[in-house]
Amino acid sequence: MFLTALTQPPMVRPALRSRSLRRVQRRTPGGRTVVHYYKRFASPPKDAVTGEPIQGVGKRVKTERGGFRPPSRPYGGYVSHKVLERALRLAVRS
Repeated sequence: MFLTALTQPPMVRPALRSRSLRRVQRRTPGGRTVVHYYKRFASPPKDAVTGEPIQGVGKRVKTERGGFRPPSRPYGGYVSHKVLERALRLAVRS
């Protein structure tokens, strides 16, 4: 009975058992390995054409306030400024 209590991992708080939290193994200065729990964040919004992260749009969507506004340019929040600039040039020239 006493030996099994030492070999089994300790029970985790119910709030930390959720898979919505990321588990990261950390080494303490004393040499122990402990688990730190972090919120998961979605990947930053990507450009629909090139796949690069879009400038002017928040990276951590979960921490953004409810009143999020994308950039006010045409196709803002969907394509990057470089792609839009290139597309407008091609449209004007043709």
